[in-house]
Amino acid sequence: MSHIISVLVENKAGVLAKISGLFSRRGFNIDSLAVGTTEDKTVSRITIAVQADQRGIEQVVKQLYKLINVLKIQELEPANIVERELVLIKVATDAKNRAEILEIVNIFRANIVDVAKKSLLIEITGTSSKVEALRELLDPYGILELTRTGKIACTRGSKRL
Repeated sequence: MSHIISVLVENKAGVLAKISGLFSRRGFNIDSLAVGTTEDKTVSRITIAVQADQRGIEQVVKQLYKLINVLKIQELEPANIVERELVLIKVATDAKNRAEILEIVNIFRANIVDVAKKSLLIEITGTSSKVEALRELLDPYGILELTRTGKIACTRGSKRL
């Protein structure tokens, strides 16, 4: 089962290594990991997507709370969050297929951020399923390179973590 965990931590060196090490020691593979400062520059938010059963997640959360730099943890419920991912996709192109690729990009409300003779660099922001749908449509043209930020998420409404 897929879980998204949001962890507020003190913005200090080594905190991310401690948290990712905890997941590794428990045998969990992290599917997605995104880290950045919050509205308070002394606090960072770590968003972790992981496949695990409920019991395993509960144990990891208990272990996370034992880490000195962890301030707050919340498992995010998919129905109550807005989730996004930023992806850059470099696609092979030529004069024959460039218009087709541009049409696909426009349908997905993605952006062209670099144009070269034989490639286009596309930026897309959205849910993982939206990103995957675009990737599948671009695959036949030849994806030269792809890089992802990992999921970030916030709860809906005015409730704060």
